[in-house]
Amino acid sequence: MESLISKTPIRLSKSCISESEKKAVMRVLDHEFLGMGVEVKNFETMLSEFFGRQAVCVSSGTAALQLALQASGIKPGDEVIVQALTYVASFQAISALGAVPVACDIDPDSLCMDWRDAEKKITKKTKVLMPVHYSGGVGKLNEIYKLAKENSLIVIEDAAHAFGTEYQGTRVGGFGDIACFSFDGIKNITSGEGGCVVSSDMGFLKKVRDARLLGVENDTEKRYLNQRSWNFDVSSQGWRYHMSNLMAAIGIEQLKRFKILSDKRKKLSICYTKHLLDIHGLTLINHNYNYVVPHIFVVRFDSKEMRDNIREVLSDNGVQTGLHYKPNHLLTLYKNGSNLTNVNQVYSELLTLPLHPDLSEEEVGLVCNLIIKHIDKTVKI
Repeated sequence: MESLISKTPIRLSKSCISESEKKAVMRVLDHEFLGMGVEVKNFETMLSEFFGRQAVCVSSGTAALQLALQASGIKPGDEVIVQALTYVASFQAISALGAVPVACDIDPDSLCMDWRDAEKKITKKTKVLMPVHYSGGVGKLNEIYKLAKENSLIVIEDAAHAFGTEYQGTRVGGFGDIACFSFDGIKNITSGEGGCVVSSDMGFLKKVRDARLLGVENDTEKRYLNQRSWNFDVSSQGWRYHMSNLMAAIGIEQLKRFKILSDKRKKLSICYTKHLLDIHGLTLINHNYNYVVPHIFVVRFDSKEMRDNIREVLSDNGVQTGLHYKPNHLLTLYKNGSNLTNVNQVYSELLTLPLHPDLSEEEVGLVCNLIIKHIDKTVKI
């Protein structure tokens, strides 16, 4: 089959960087203070204004989850309920503290946590519910918070996919117990690597600030002044999870451009939806892109065979695709015999299509035409 777009391969995802990010990095390099300092403070201030409550920057989204769990008092043997359909980072953040990730099923419509299945898995050891905002949506978040309240549990939202998403008139991160975000190279905004923890609990956030700097107490204020603590105390386990000025400089410029970046993601997702909404053989996640800022665009096909065939067709025509994600209860480290009906079925049928702000609507149309053409050909046969 002759390639329709082989001369212009379409990437699944990419870092979308402008001259302003490059200039910001050069300013930090010229200043010759690359570690955690005033740039991190400035980024945190901007993020706190964005969310309407305090944000603490760390080295990655995984670090954000781990520090949030530790600051919430999670100990070895405690259980954290988390959906199986998520990147392994969610599970690793839990097991890094000696706690136990308990895999639960997903709602097949939103691909987010099935709160009813989560309810069945609550035990005396359960301390946290960790809903994952898959692809940018939040699922039945009200029900999850209600379930948590009824059982005296903490909710730590893995919002790595949902930076900028609004829920009931408020940005994700601007309400609830704790929200954790990722700023890695392909997220809705990037700082190269990085993440943040957002909460209204000042005591909790102080624990996060100290723990990200190897447990050195009150070192954050010194770092903000481009200084170091020399006479200090450490009374709890810490980690080298702080953000650097280099990362923060990129993040600041990305946040300034967020409306442009998020509008493009929404526009492209709406374009995909218009092309694929009524196509026989596939189903889309039902997102309202007036409120959801999508990180990935996922299509569910009627069968694994159809998914795999279309993935091959797209690859042959220069289109990268992804499989988000292999369920964690199928990984060797986390296998426990769980029978998660929806996850097991859905995973084999999901395909992630290209989505990033540098993608064009014309390219989206080409991708969709390849899918539709193959489906039509298969149906006729």
